[in-house]
Amino acid sequence: MPDESTLRSNAREVVRTGKKPSRRHDRTWDGPGVGGDNVMAGPRPKKKREPRAADGTKIIPMELQVGDRLADETGDREVIAPPYSTTGGRVVHARVQKIDQPASWEIRNWDALKRISVKRATAEEGK
Repeated sequence: MPDESTLRSNAREVVRTGKKPSRRHDRTWDGPGVGGDNVMAGPRPKKKREPRAADGTKIIPMELQVGDRLADETGDREVIAPPYSTTGGRVVHARVQKIDQPASWEIRNWDALKRISVKRATAEEGK
């Protein structure tokens, strides 16, 4: 192996003449392919959207408004009070009543992040 003085003089000569190495580096900071296309990664997948209900809108329960209509297996109901949350915002409650029985009301509960299907009352319907 050549001594250090010989290696230093060779290095000075290369720098002075501006010669570049004839081969690629053995090691790079971030590995091969830095700054180029990543051949291992594929294209980003398209986001899958939830299909919208044909007759209503899907919203999170905290977006319920007084007058919204809900339809499920127990019948049609109308929201009669603003929603509120409990258990650290994980559960949302709202007071609802059957549309044909205004005297009967109950409190419904939903998971705060699950979307529910509602029919919004428009300004013309409210008149």
